[in-house]
Amino acid sequence: MKKLLNNIAVKKRGGAKERRLRENAEVKTSSAKRKYTKAGDVPLLICIFLMACFGCLMIYSASYYTAQVQYGDKLYFVKKQLLGVVLGAAAMIGMCFLPYEKLAKFRFPAVIIAVILLALVFVPGVGITNYGATRWIGFGGFTIQPSEIAKYAYALFAAAYFAKNYKKVKTVKGVLPVLGMGVLFCALIIIEPNMSITMCVGLLMLGIIFLSGTNLKTFAIILIPFAVAVPVLIILEPYRLQRLSAFLDPWASPKDEGYQLIQSLYALGNGGPFGTGLFNSTQKYRFLPFAESDFILAIMGEELGFVGLIIFFACCAFIVWRGFKIAKNCGDRFGFLLAAGFTMVYGIQVVINALVVTGTIPPTGLPLPLISSGNTSLIITMVSMGVLYNISRKNANSALPALN
Repeated sequence: MKKLLNNIAVKKRGGAKERRLRENAEVKTSSAKRKYTKAGDVPLLICIFLMACFGCLMIYSASYYTAQVQYGDKLYFVKKQLLGVVLGAAAMIGMCFLPYEKLAKFRFPAVIIAVILLALVFVPGVGITNYGATRWIGFGGFTIQPSEIAKYAYALFAAAYFAKNYKKVKTVKGVLPVLGMGVLFCALIIIEPNMSITMCVGLLMLGIIFLSGTNLKTFAIILIPFAVAVPVLIILEPYRLQRLSAFLDPWASPKDEGYQLIQSLYALGNGGPFGTGLFNSTQKYRFLPFAESDFILAIMGEELGFVGLIIFFACCAFIVWRGFKIAKNCGDRFGFLLAAGFTMVYGIQVVINALVVTGTIPPTGLPLPLISSGNTSLIITMVSMGVLYNISRKNANSALPALN
């Protein structure tokens, strides 16, 4: 009798084990078919779209006079920007529904394409030179700025590498692939020359390495050479020394290197607390170079005033806050580093542009994300924000039971 009872108990345990295995298999199958029933960070998407539309408004205000004089069409710049908003919005929506985990598979194609595009800049007939810098490539009637794409390609590569090799981040050897790729990107960008994007990629590299979980000793070993490289790069190029001199005393060369910064400061000063009113800037009448692109923030300050700029920077801070919040709430390393990396690209660029326009750091050409004229920056930024929303959707639905 006792033996019979033992046999029955063994059969029950075996049956229970089989049921558990079957249930787990069903859960896995169901999880693969899971549908997100909760929306992600919708306020982030709304803010991005409104910022892009606001950018079109400010581009029209800053450029209609120059566009009329140069091209005979005061809507010339804003038409191009509106096309970029439409394409960027479509791409952003597409990225909202493409599982971000799949992006890790494209880490090598992304950096290879970025390196090829950066190299094409130097090919005669393909690269386009403006104002002494070769930063664009042209295909037919379209132009692309590869460095804008390179920043996000690098963030994707670094996030995927550290997610897969998270046990190696404590040593310099472990972070060497990310470090080497970053140095390669910086080298290709600095010889365009483009000091501002080089700074962005360098700061992004340091930020992602720090967030990867490396120890302070390894981080310090990496940081010291970069701290030394910045003054060396400035000394090597005479025009950078001239810009540094103009930054220290722009009125020493008011018609040369100091001209743009002086005009920018005039615009900001003229704006006062509440601005001169929308469309009422005087600096946009060809006094301030690149009023619709790199220095559009100065026109915003003139027309909207200090209060307007505070509201604008609050919106920028909102985007950065939401981005880092999405990263913090992400349950996997790749999503965390990808969200943090894309957020850092946006935040670093906003800060550097603001510092340049206000004369806090030496002048260097860098667009204001979502606002400045330029479709490459606009579209790729909106795509990155679509990826952030995608990660936020997973965060919102991570606690849900598996759905059939």
